[in-house]
Amino acid sequence: MNILILGSGGREHALAWAVKQNPKCDRLIVAPGNAGIAMLAECADIDILDGAAVVGFCEENAVDFVIVGPEAPLAAGVADACRAAGLLTFGPSAAAAKLEASKAFTKEICDACAAPTAAWARFTEAAPARDYIHRHGAPIVVKADGLAAGKGVIVAMTEAEALAAIDDMFGGEFGAAGAEVVIEEFMAGEEASFFILTDGETALPIGTAQDHKRVGDGDTGPNTGGMGAYSPAPVLTDAIQRQALDEIVLPTIREMARRGTPYQGVLYAGLMIRDGRARLVEYNCRFGDPEAQVLMMRLGAQALDLMLACAEGRLAEVRANWAEDHALTVVMAANGYPGGYAKGSQIRGLEELPEDSRHMVFHAGTAAREAQIIASGGRVLNVTARGASLREAREAAYAMVARIDWPGGFCRSDIGWRALSE
Repeated sequence: MNILILGSGGREHALAWAVKQNPKCDRLIVAPGNAGIAMLAECADIDILDGAAVVGFCEENAVDFVIVGPEAPLAAGVADACRAAGLLTFGPSAAAAKLEASKAFTKEICDACAAPTAAWARFTEAAPARDYIHRHGAPIVVKADGLAAGKGVIVAMTEAEALAAIDDMFGGEFGAAGAEVVIEEFMAGEEASFFILTDGETALPIGTAQDHKRVGDGDTGPNTGGMGAYSPAPVLTDAIQRQALDEIVLPTIREMARRGTPYQGVLYAGLMIRDGRARLVEYNCRFGDPEAQVLMMRLGAQALDLMLACAEGRLAEVRANWAEDHALTVVMAANGYPGGYAKGSQIRGLEELPEDSRHMVFHAGTAAREAQIIASGGRVLNVTARGASLREAREAAYAMVARIDWPGGFCRSDIGWRALSE
């Protein structure tokens, strides 16, 4: 098969790495890709938000299967354009991708199917939002309704923080994503990620993970797109996974189908766990980043078979086969992230690191300049390893980090601490 993956981050590098291992893959193209992806696949410079451009490229290159990585092309209807052109496609329609593209839409779905989630309210003006915060107090959660690259969520521990978030969002901090704001009840507990493939009818769980959103050790400092992750997530026991499927995921899938917008692709449920039960924090309509890196490290070549079965409506015929192991990824980010950071610093030592089924450095924000790898983004590398235990996986990942020579970057030193301290 000729396969096209859309995207340029660590998630797409991990997807490409897994897909490339499958003998069904004859030719692999990633658009636009990055310096790491270019080492294992062809990279193509096309506008991945332009459905017509993507379809045209697929026709010119005899692409058999399209995998949409990030959320923005999904929200822009690229999967719809590909399907309309007769291309086998992995990823939800724009109508179904509203589960991520609009926080308020997800809340409406939860209300309609009685899925347990936080109490909420939606606002289009700052003054009533401020009044709501004054009435309910803190802690409280303020979310930009639209897509904000994982940064439009403020968990405000004080009223002052919440009010500042309202000012930022309605003041244009997150662009159009903040034109509407959702304010939610603060949910205490432990957060984890549950990944399910669905073809619109069947739901196939394909793994759990936990990420570290805050920039500093001990989960301190501002929220980021994710500073590391590990899989599986011990807090998501079999019993809690079953409850989340029965009360949250399956009712959502049925409600989306009832509305005439069936969901096909990966459904990433962010869950808050407390007292042995899960409530929905949010849905994402794509693999997480950096969660995809640990999931793909554990799934390997079968990831392509599962995505094909999902796209072809054959999920009822397949199952995910897991090795009894663990994976952990450490994000190396540019100094200053998630605030202002410099681009262009050189990264050395990557060529000396192992690249095999148990050790990989997935590139997230890199570019090639002459014979050098340089940083071109905020989150730059995902140093990933597998082990028989989580501790073994962590030791292997940090041993790789220690061999990377990049004065322009930093990482957290405690990825996995919560699971390892239990």
